[in-house]
Amino acid sequence: MTRFQVVTGSRAGSRAGGALDLRVGETVEVRSEAEIMATLDERGELDELPFMPEMLAFCGRRLTVHKVAHKLCDTISSSGMRRMERAVHLTGARCDGQAHGGCQTACQFYWKESWLKRVDPASPPSPVTAAGLAEGRPLLPILQAATRKEPGPDGEERFSCQATELLRAAPTCLPFKDVGQYVADVRTGNVGVTWMLRSFLVGLFNRFQQASRRVLPRWLWIRGGLRWGFVRGEAGPTTPTLTLDLRPGELVRVKSKEEILKTLNDGLLNRGMGFEEEMSRYCGHVARVSARVERCLDEKTGRMLRMKNPCIVLEGVVCAGAYNVSCPREFVPFWREIWLERVEEPR
Repeated sequence: MTRFQVVTGSRAGSRAGGALDLRVGETVEVRSEAEIMATLDERGELDELPFMPEMLAFCGRRLTVHKVAHKLCDTISSSGMRRMERAVHLTGARCDGQAHGGCQTACQFYWKESWLKRVDPASPPSPVTAAGLAEGRPLLPILQAATRKEPGPDGEERFSCQATELLRAAPTCLPFKDVGQYVADVRTGNVGVTWMLRSFLVGLFNRFQQASRRVLPRWLWIRGGLRWGFVRGEAGPTTPTLTLDLRPGELVRVKSKEEILKTLNDGLLNRGMGFEEEMSRYCGHVARVSARVERCLDEKTGRMLRMKNPCIVLEGVVCAGAYNVSCPREFVPFWREIWLERVEEPR
């Protein structure tokens, strides 16, 4: 007998529902808890992708497609881009970490098309089907149990979520030379033609830079062989710190790239926190503080990482994939306070 009596077979959900071929901007309705339960296997997964407890709050709600998640960047093993099948990101649907130890990474959920249905925005909402839920919402304990991995060697609690299981959910690498991904970027509405061409050229440049560091003498390297964005740490092995005690709602400006480079070591880290080329696009940008981040999950191990010095999240600031082949994941970057400065409120 399986651990949970849902639908037998590890690929049970792949039989439920046909492909919707969704596009950005379309309106969808998240299916009822009972309908979603019928697509999941004994681990609470569909095609190796977990349906998480935090997603239950969206059952029956209507949302718009924000991005089509046909690909994603691998942040676990750094294998590059990977292919995802029949999944989307929905506007305003990010994980609040309530079932995962209060993780504050705020990842976008992956929604399989089998968990959604296309609807006419002008039509009246359909009632949420309660069939199968009369005995105390049987799906919730299944999903809650699936949020934990086996404890670590020292008994440390370890978590499982969509982010930690992405290598299983997206097992196929997507080569840079696969032209179909760029066609899909534009066809689905993820990006426009100009954005797609620019991100492709940036990717091509980065691969040239990588190759040049291997085969060319240093004096022939372009801008030191750096990736596009040209971020090089200048602080040496010991990186500086600064405490501003920023609070949600405060207005800040991201410092210039020249100032930030002086706070990074050779690995582009400041006290263990990375600053990436994509983040340099926001230098000089003014935004409000959204939250102070004190804990987040390590995607590789499932361990909860607790920060000695909280990081800052800024409203509306995400990784747009401009320098990473238009990846639609839209991570929320974490900012050290030393990379920010307070600005006065406009009168």
